[in-house]
Amino acid sequence: MTTDQDLTPTRVTHSPPLVFGVGAVIGVLGGMIGLGGAEFRLPLLISLFGFAALSAVILNKAMSLVVVLSALPARLAAVPASEVAAHWSVAVNLLAGSLLGAWAGASWAVRMRSSTLYKVLAALMVLMAAALLVTHTTTLGTFAPPLWAQVPCGVLAGFVIGVVAAITGVAGGELLIPTIVLLFAVDIKTAGSLSLLVSLPTMLVAFARYSRDGSFAVLGANLRFTGVMAAGSIAGAMLGGLLLGVFSDLVLIPALALILLVSAAKLARHD
Repeated sequence: MTTDQDLTPTRVTHSPPLVFGVGAVIGVLGGMIGLGGAEFRLPLLISLFGFAALSAVILNKAMSLVVVLSALPARLAAVPASEVAAHWSVAVNLLAGSLLGAWAGASWAVRMRSSTLYKVLAALMVLMAAALLVTHTTTLGTFAPPLWAQVPCGVLAGFVIGVVAAITGVAGGELLIPTIVLLFAVDIKTAGSLSLLVSLPTMLVAFARYSRDGSFAVLGANLRFTGVMAAGSIAGAMLGGLLLGVFSDLVLIPALALILLVSAAKLARHD
């Protein structure tokens, strides 16, 4: 493997209350819009806690996995299992591409020059800001192509989402949900549950690929940090869910998109 990234695990020593608090704030932001908040966590892991890009991605992936696992039972309880099962083919279609994309994305991330990875992360955060705006401030229509075109489109979309999720360490719901609605004409509530069923195995594949690389040692060196921030993210997400609808999407979503764009600008200038 060729990379110029420092594979020496970085261990942070910030106080647990600070780490928990930051995780909680991130969770609240994500919970208010029905996401886990990983897109907001990544830039803070780099800028506030001082992790290198690849280390931050791996830690973000680990925390995203914990948050998704905790959210899955509640999400499945909110949408009848029979309704989700009726769309099993949608999940399989997207997984056919996302699993490959997750492996490829993680492979590319560990091979990138560190300076390149920062710029790629910045570009992908701009993409997520755009997806956030489109999903939450517009009424999604449906494209629903014929089956012969739908299947390859689903595989391709899944591959791209798998790559993005692996490189940034997010679950990918901000991209999966609009894709499911647009491409497969599924209602947005069911799409949210399907996105979790797709993102979970996709994250596991990316996690498995990262575990083969020397930089994965950062997770072992920061298990306490990861656990405390993940706990904060889960608690914050629960609180954010209770605040759902308190703030108008016309104010909240542009503000959160702006946070992502500012973070992207900072990452793009990172050496």
